[in-house]
Amino acid sequence: MTRCFAMLLAGTALLAGAASAQTTTLRIQNQQSPESVSGKLITEFVDQVETMSGGSLDIEMFYSSAVVASAETFGASANGILDCDMTNGSYQTGRDAAFQFVADTMGGYDTPMQYLAWLQYGGGREAVNELYNAHGMEFVGAYLGGQESMNSTKPLAGIEDLKGWKFRSPPGMESEIFAALGSTPIVMDFTEIFTALETGIIDGADASTLANNVGLGIYDIAKHTTYPGFHSMSSDHLACNKTVWDGLTDAQRGILTSAMDSLAMKLVMNTLVQNGEAVTALPDQGVTLHDWSAEDRAAFRAAAIGRWDEWAQKSPATQQLVDSHKAFISRIGLGTD
Repeated sequence: MTRCFAMLLAGTALLAGAASAQTTTLRIQNQQSPESVSGKLITEFVDQVETMSGGSLDIEMFYSSAVVASAETFGASANGILDCDMTNGSYQTGRDAAFQFVADTMGGYDTPMQYLAWLQYGGGREAVNELYNAHGMEFVGAYLGGQESMNSTKPLAGIEDLKGWKFRSPPGMESEIFAALGSTPIVMDFTEIFTALETGIIDGADASTLANNVGLGIYDIAKHTTYPGFHSMSSDHLACNKTVWDGLTDAQRGILTSAMDSLAMKLVMNTLVQNGEAVTALPDQGVTLHDWSAEDRAAFRAAAIGRWDEWAQKSPATQQLVDSHKAFISRIGLGTD
């Protein structure tokens, strides 16, 4: 009996070792804090992947850019310091301007579902992966909440109100689009918004979605906001080292893709609920919500796409992505006329 028990223990140890050997660990970094909405959903993503894989996939998730700077995550993954990048493609526009059209199409789509439909049914995933594969990475999926809301200390009821409007803007294509429409974009750090609004250096700011702006306290100062938004809808991604991705089993790749689809839907629904709560509460706080007319939205889209055409000349990959977006926008009836 003692001998049989010893053999059983040995067999158990061998099975445990085999199971351990079959577990693949993915080191992934994101730029979100674990307490944020996106951070909490990323934690759910990790749990879902590990559960669905039966333990064959283990994710070591690094929050708040704990290993390298956010802008360096993509390169660190391509070079093997990390396995996957869960930040934003906009950090990589220095590599190729085409990354702008993965991260934020600026004036292109009205809803996150339209962007996700482009990825799934408009040839977007294939076009994006041509870009990512050229840099040693595989695009797995995207997640985005929805249109951001501009905030302002003066009315922002339509495109005419953009003339002479001074606002905090991120650098790049957005500044170019708004400048062409008569605004004065001022590139400044996110942390400077409140002081700049209070002192009148700026009239408004591009910060985040309606609900996030509420959480930031921006509407304590700025009593005008656009909703639904019209200009920006930033999309984060999951992208993995191409060699690492190719080394996974078909089942493991399917699990990661499915979990990303789930994360994307959860963020869309979460943003819908939180924005709805903000819409209900803000008028009682003296905040006016400006819903732009279809004509003004179309005019902004036309101006934005005009800038897209200039960016398309920056690289063949940019031209390919711009053409893909324009074709899909036309296909689903979001034309500029």
